[in-house]
Amino acid sequence: MESQGRRLAVMCSFSGQGGVERMMMNLLEGFAARGCRVDLLALGEPRAALNHLPAGVTHVDLGVRHSTLAVPALARYLRRHRPAAMLVAKDRAIRSAALARRLAGVSTRLIGRLGTNLSASLEGQSRLKRQGRYLPMRWCYPMVDAVVAVSEGVAQDIRRITGLSVERTPVIHNPVVTAGLRASARQPLDHPWFRHGEPPVVLGVGRLTRQKDFPTLMRAFARLRRVRPCRLFILGEGRQRAQLQALTEALGVAADVQMPGAVANPYAYLQRAALFVLASIWEGSPNALTEALALGTPVVATDCPSGPREILADGRYGPLVPVGASEALARAMAAVLERPLAPQRLQEAASDYTVEASAAAYLRVLGIDL
Repeated sequence: MESQGRRLAVMCSFSGQGGVERMMMNLLEGFAARGCRVDLLALGEPRAALNHLPAGVTHVDLGVRHSTLAVPALARYLRRHRPAAMLVAKDRAIRSAALARRLAGVSTRLIGRLGTNLSASLEGQSRLKRQGRYLPMRWCYPMVDAVVAVSEGVAQDIRRITGLSVERTPVIHNPVVTAGLRASARQPLDHPWFRHGEPPVVLGVGRLTRQKDFPTLMRAFARLRRVRPCRLFILGEGRQRAQLQALTEALGVAADVQMPGAVANPYAYLQRAALFVLASIWEGSPNALTEALALGTPVVATDCPSGPREILADGRYGPLVPVGASEALARAMAAVLERPLAPQRLQEAASDYTVEASAAAYLRVLGIDL
């Protein structure tokens, strides 16, 4: 057994370049900048992330890929290293960590992090499937010291599901705004649609899945294009690609819609778009919306659970429209293109979403005193 004093452990399952993974990597940078020594317990497919670990962060290989299989290995790690605190992202990993800490019999402070509104994501599913997710949470989460939510809506959802108190479900904003975000946004962009004098580009960003509801965005864009020249550009990849391509043909807008897939630097597009639109059915705290605001790009969003209403301050920084309402979305898009807010005003909305502020808040909840 060895003691690591004020050492911090962070466990996350990597399944690509999703929002959770990016936010956890941003947090690692924030922790390292504050002098933390961090063990990264990376599950899944972390190879790309491991190439960019900041100084002071050590990768610890548990020898397993899936969080549900990690309990014995994690218990061994906790018994041997005894970190002062451990932060765990995603529901299944939180449950595994709760069981591992109990098995290890250590006093490591355990903090979970949830980044999505689980009830909203399970809406329409069978009662059996919903209870299959809720019951393990109700059993395991009371064993965790606290579960951080990325928005107040997510926090309320956790409380409804698990019965945890307000004190044990703090809200900490995502570490979205980084120096790298702004630097990437300034990189050159060689695409004819984004040149000066071209029609305004409406941008959507995200996986091509049901959650992001790009069909509603496309229908709204088709309405918008009837009254003014514009183009739609969607960054992301997913199983709905063929369906969305067919919809552009059916709506007669295929010539003015491009879907290039996932790109290495979406921020260069986000910086130069005339408008960013989030049409999601549910979220936790949508990072692309916050990134657009941080770069001074006008926005429109659905009033989905959870996050957009909080980020946009009840519509102060951009219109909120009902989920799935393509006509209302088109009207809001037209209004913002006609009278966009000043970039400096939009950037105010993202001022609380910096890496520095988020890392400091997490360290307070983790009990790490530097």
